[in-house]
Amino acid sequence: MQASTLFEINYLCTSHITINQGGTSSGKTYAIEQVLFTLGAQQAKQVITVVGQDIPNLKAGALRDALNIYQQSAPINQSIKSFNKTDRIFEFHNGSIIEFKSYENAQDAKSGKRDYLFLNEANGISFEIYTELALRTRKRIFLDYNPNASFWVHDKLLGQPDVQLIISDHRHNPFLDEGMRKKIEDLKLIDEEQWKVYARGLTGKISGLVLTNWFVCENIPPDARKLAYGLDFGFTNDQTGLIEVYMQNGELWVNELLYETELTNPDISKKMQAAGVSKNTEIIADCAEPKSIEELRRLGWYMIAAKKGADSIKHSIDILKRYRINVTRSSTNLRRELGRYHWKTNTGGRSINEPIDAWNHLIDPLRYIALSKLKISNLKPSKSRLPYPVAPALPDELQGMC
Repeated sequence: MQASTLFEINYLCTSHITINQGGTSSGKTYAIEQVLFTLGAQQAKQVITVVGQDIPNLKAGALRDALNIYQQSAPINQSIKSFNKTDRIFEFHNGSIIEFKSYENAQDAKSGKRDYLFLNEANGISFEIYTELALRTRKRIFLDYNPNASFWVHDKLLGQPDVQLIISDHRHNPFLDEGMRKKIEDLKLIDEEQWKVYARGLTGKISGLVLTNWFVCENIPPDARKLAYGLDFGFTNDQTGLIEVYMQNGELWVNELLYETELTNPDISKKMQAAGVSKNTEIIADCAEPKSIEELRRLGWYMIAAKKGADSIKHSIDILKRYRINVTRSSTNLRRELGRYHWKTNTGGRSINEPIDAWNHLIDPLRYIALSKLKISNLKPSKSRLPYPVAPALPDELQGMC
């Protein structure tokens, strides 16, 4: 059986959930199905379910790939007893089956249990359906998708224990012809956002985002200068958000420290102490909460009320747009907010110069620091450095991309 490195990585992965985020023609679906056929042949009486958003999509994609694997691999072909075209079920001689299904809703997904689950093009399947299927899967779960935009996988799964992320693109598919490779790479000449998604397997951004000059980094540079902490108060429905911001070589470096609801001021104090927040460094907080600021000040914290005015939101955004903003990979909630914080639109669908008042419990503290610690200059975000340095260039570096 001819296979790419993605087959080996998916097959050898020990995590309960293996997520394949990839560009077009990376071979991720084909590789996962090769893994499923192999597992079905090696282990008797396994139930393997491949799920798509609907049957037409399955027939045009995952099922077509499965039939190619079945027809072109002699060992796989010999291990299969029959294929039921009507029910879309491969039956193995050892009693295992691979079934291809779609579900209309979460209630529908409650029927049946399985050993292995594969959600093909997971961004077309609801989180509620996934949850019901995952609860009834005994062994391993595979997911794949093109990352056109963030969705529930980014919100609910990435960064959780026992979850493996594999990022791939067409360069990891040795069987792709050069004409298709050139077509994919030429997307950069047309639309760089599409090129990031389809040529590099990187998560796309929603149009109309307020801040697009942010990039993922691994850590804060050790010699970076700390500017301040930023704090936004919340309680029942809104998170209390805390970040730390550094400056180095004219760039901002931001790290998330706290993002949690139902916190009283004494709770916040304890959380900040546990996070290693220095009582000698300014904490710039929402000026709409003077009582909370004073209470934390009396608990020993260096609290400063954020500047506020009629144009403070627009002004702070204008300041932030002048800087390259490096966000640590561990700052999952801040990255999620930045990927969703967009301009409001009028009734005609056109953007107006006002951001939505949502997804901003960590962005607001960043704005507070911008108003208090930064000045507008002629500094522009760097164009020379590559954005989103998360996709490996070499196949053997794919593992561990979490």
